[in-house]
Amino acid sequence: MIRDKKTSLKFLNEFLNYISHQKNYSKNTVSAYGIDLQQFLDFVKYGVDSVDIESMRKYLYYLKNKNYKPRSISRKIAAVKSFYNFLSRRELINKNPAILVSGPKLPERLPSFLTYQEVEKILEAANKQDESGLRDRAILELLYSSGLRVGELVSLKISDINIAEGTIRVKGKGNKERIVPVGSYALNYIFAYLEKRTKYRSPYVFLNKKGGKITSRSVERMIKKYAKIACISKNVTPHTFRHSFATHLLDRGADLRTVQEMLGHSDIATTQIYTHVTVQRLRELYEKHHPRYSIPSDRP
Repeated sequence: MIRDKKTSLKFLNEFLNYISHQKNYSKNTVSAYGIDLQQFLDFVKYGVDSVDIESMRKYLYYLKNKNYKPRSISRKIAAVKSFYNFLSRRELINKNPAILVSGPKLPERLPSFLTYQEVEKILEAANKQDESGLRDRAILELLYSSGLRVGELVSLKISDINIAEGTIRVKGKGNKERIVPVGSYALNYIFAYLEKRTKYRSPYVFLNKKGGKITSRSVERMIKKYAKIACISKNVTPHTFRHSFATHLLDRGADLRTVQEMLGHSDIATTQIYTHVTVQRLRELYEKHHPRYSIPSDRP
């Protein structure tokens, strides 16, 4: 039985509700899925169960013809595959036409990170001892000390800090909790900030000037401000600190599984990207400093 588009839209809403409430995806992610899947349904002539492998290939060709970048095409195809996996598990369709379709192969993109010296410069740029200055320094120290995602940082509560053990409880993607160690520098600045923060009472650690929970966007703007003061030309974001945290740990011999656990990656393959960064950096250092890396031009 071929269902109409009205039924397909009903299935779409059920899927979005599922990833929002059961998978705990962020609002931005749910919105992106909705936009991508609405575009797919607009392309489909009838309903979701009228789609076959040939229809999927035509959709892939349509996206390429619209000059979408490979990364955008890959994201849109991934959304369609997730949608059809959901329909298949619920037995709302007889066959899954998306199972054999994959998006374009993407070039490996190594994460950008800061050197330890660059991190120090940014940290030292936040040197004011007033309430907002201490808050900013505490945020920067914590991002580098624990590799938190910015969403995890802004949602951190005072009750999540375990002073005795020097750890924090973090609620990550999919509402999964993990325990992350925190360095003494970060803890000291957090406590100094909380001592200065007497005007507002809140369960959250980091507040804005009005006493509300600080936003991810505010943290990003703050980091760019201090990177500029420190004369760092790289595009520095909260995630750059997360990349730097992981890269510096692996550079100094940390175990890959341990770094995976601290970052909250469900798949170790996601963490392995940082080993590529460290190997690449070792290669560059080797080429630059080893006396017998290459033969001088005046030798045979």
